[in-house]
Amino acid sequence: MRRTSASVQPGRKYQDTSLPRRDIESLLSDPTPIHAEQCKRNFSKFIKEFWETVTTDALLWNWHIDLLATELSKLAYQVSLGLPRKYDLIINIPPGTTKSIACSVMFPVWCWVNWHWMRFIAASYSAELALEQAELSRDIVRSDKFQQYFPELSIKRDKDTKSNFKVVKQNPNGTIAIGGSRYSTSVGGTLTGFHGHILLVDDPLNPHLAASDVELRKANRWIGQTLSTRKVDKAVTVTVLIMQRLHQDDPSGHLLAKKKNIRHICLPGEIATFRAFVKPVELIDNYVDDLLDPTRMPWPVMEDMEADLGQYGYAGQVGQNPSPPGGGMFKTDHLQYLSSMPSPVNLVQSVRFWDKAGTTEKENKRAAWTVGLKMHRLASGKFLVEDVKRGRWASEERERIILETAQADGHGVEIWQEQEPGSGGKDQAQATIRNLAGYSIRSDRPTGDKAVRADPYSVQVNVGSVFLLTAVWNKDYVDELKDFPFSTYADQVDASSGAFNKLARKRVAGSIFNKDRK
Repeated sequence: MRRTSASVQPGRKYQDTSLPRRDIESLLSDPTPIHAEQCKRNFSKFIKEFWETVTTDALLWNWHIDLLATELSKLAYQVSLGLPRKYDLIINIPPGTTKSIACSVMFPVWCWVNWHWMRFIAASYSAELALEQAELSRDIVRSDKFQQYFPELSIKRDKDTKSNFKVVKQNPNGTIAIGGSRYSTSVGGTLTGFHGHILLVDDPLNPHLAASDVELRKANRWIGQTLSTRKVDKAVTVTVLIMQRLHQDDPSGHLLAKKKNIRHICLPGEIATFRAFVKPVELIDNYVDDLLDPTRMPWPVMEDMEADLGQYGYAGQVGQNPSPPGGGMFKTDHLQYLSSMPSPVNLVQSVRFWDKAGTTEKENKRAAWTVGLKMHRLASGKFLVEDVKRGRWASEERERIILETAQADGHGVEIWQEQEPGSGGKDQAQATIRNLAGYSIRSDRPTGDKAVRADPYSVQVNVGSVFLLTAVWNKDYVDELKDFPFSTYADQVDASSGAFNKLARKRVAGSIFNKDRK
């Protein structure tokens, strides 16, 4: 609206700031400059506008995406002004919530739109994942839509690889200004010669290896001792860590325990169970029906995730509370009993899993037990524990019993044994393999906490999907499950989780195969 003379302050020369008519008509016919300016000013708008350049999935917006965009924007503005870092940012949020596209793919590109000089180091648990995210960022810059909105920005031709690319900006006078960059690597990878204004770490741990002490130490050491030295300006550069919680001492837990200047955004997938872990606490008001995102992650999806991930995985990845399950991990009153074996046609797959004691002191009443547990996967999708062999046997006697058990089970039963770490465990496993020549026997080298390994089996017990064949071993077996992980012994639990994990893996593979055939 054109100002009138009455609005002009006395003594000041009036300036007409309204657009010429031809410019107004141009914007009405082609509003691209308006949309470009909106994208430049508002990161949420940028995500919505360029969503289709990186995925064909429909964009399902939720309040938490606005929150992530706001938090990241604040940090970027601080860095752009060269202000001293107030804090680093940790975002804990479940998988499947657009966190990677927003934080790792689009955020660097949006920053270049505003500050073409910004440099990023981006890392994930695998090089493949880091490079995929980098390629998507590069795809945005190369897209027709981006070039229409921001024609002054492009990828530098002689510095254009997925792992390391730079942007350039064409100035109004035609000169080219070297811009920022994105260097992508895996956690544990080399960073020699690279520095960033913003350090992005997205999913530093593989969920399948998070219980491994080796992987935890590697990730924490790399973030704390290698990545932290790659700052353009140690007083200004910020670190952003985005991940689902996987372990008490994962990088989030490690940094939260070690550092004070951290802003922690913690968003459990549901707060019926995990309300106490929402940070900041006022974000609770945004949850609907106790759910973070009721459209993409409604209660039926939550229930499926709990069944798939187990109690421990669900508590970490969904609840952002990776505490080992306490007593009562197994609801033993949900076990069901069969007085006789079902028809052989109902037995889909059978496994005998041996957890052999590390000591063979037969008379030592405190020694661990050797356990050989036989489990079947049923046609109904449930599981049956048919038999438990348990004893404190000297080496020779133990090998004899293992062989006699294999002969009684027959060749239709797969045999697995847990291999203890070290050369002694390897020698012991090879001795059993030689002893069972002619039978299908394999060694399993488990890693991580016993409770984590037992968690998938506990889910099936707790939903009533496990049967026991009525026998004298039932009481000792149920008593151990009832007190686990605080039971004196865990040999029967170890053998159970070992057998179940072999059968469940086959079940997953079979379900995928059948689905593909349909």
